Amino acid sequence: MLSEEHHVTELLHHWSNGDQRALDELLPIIYGELRKVAHQYLHREHAEQTLQTTALVNEAYLKLIDQRSVNWQNRAHFFAIAAQAMRRILIDNARKRRAAKREGEKISLDDVAVISGDRSEHFLALDEALQKLEELDSQQSKIVELRYFGGLTIEETAEALALSPATVKREWAMARAWLYSYLSAQT
Repeated sequence: MLSEEHHVTELLHHWSNGDQRALDELLPIIYGELRKVAHQYLHREHAEQTLQTTALVNEAYLKLIDQRSVNWQNRAHFFAIAAQAMRRILIDNARKRRAAKREGEKISLDDVAVISGDRSEHFLALDEALQKLEELDSQQSKIVELRYFGGLTIEETAEALALSPATVKREWAMARAWLYSYLSAQT
């Protein structure tokens, strides 16, 4: 019996090769894991996460299944791409909210479903900080994205980036310190 991680990797490989049945089998497995990742992330941000989690997962899921030309390497690679998709969704929604507030327009319930309250400014500040970090150290930026937005463990992040867990731990600590310093200076 394959471990779940290896089973997901095998299904991703079959799906990459055009096997629709593999996607059908993969869907319930990855959807549940995507919900866990989104829930963990949004739980840190807001107490009322049920609808927000569902909306974020559904949007990310739709983006992920449209990735027909991706040659999925393994489960960690898939969830690394999922982390990027979730980050883009959150940032795009935060930008929409900011633009709507500036223009005095009403904000749709779809926009509020993912980001509510002052969190949009938090996401935009974090996105700006990550862009600055990317300019300084793209590896640290990727680690933050995978750990913070993707909810990957040290080991999963190491696997996704082909690094040792010790390197990920060290770079994660340095990136967090840099982000804290940068974001503190901005307020």
